[in-house]
Amino acid sequence: MLSKYQFEYESYASIEDLKPEDARLLKEARASTRQAYAPYSKFHVAAVARLANGEILAGTNQENASFPAGICAERVLLSLVSSLYPTMAVDTMAISYNSTQVDSDHPISPCGICRQSLLEYEGRTGQPIRLILGGMNGMVYIIPAASMLLPLSFSGQDLGRV
Repeated sequence: MLSKYQFEYESYASIEDLKPEDARLLKEARASTRQAYAPYSKFHVAAVARLANGEILAGTNQENASFPAGICAERVLLSLVSSLYPTMAVDTMAISYNSTQVDSDHPISPCGICRQSLLEYEGRTGQPIRLILGGMNGMVYIIPAASMLLPLSFSGQDLGRV
């Protein structure tokens, strides 16, 4: 039997087409790329979240000399959120990047480790994390739930833990 996985997402030509609150998050993510520490990859990533309580927090990727043992912006942000607000849901997360090596003119998607972390955070809070993905300019994608990026995921249920 052949099975197929599909999901729907919104696609916008530019940030100007977004709702004001979504454009604000993406603008903050774009600006926050300056705070990333990426001396090796030169790939500066920022994630900015609007929490269920309205608070807005940011995280950036952090590399080190034992590259690639750094930590991605999404996981920095989730660590910050869970440290400051242990049970608080993330309503929306905007992710952007800037690089001296490639054009930042299209959306990028979280890596596999970040997808797993986002999925588990959604499970902890019982609320989907809406993702806004965009570079410094160009197309923007909005994905209704981070879990959509990780079909057939592995979870605590597979370990008999949840």
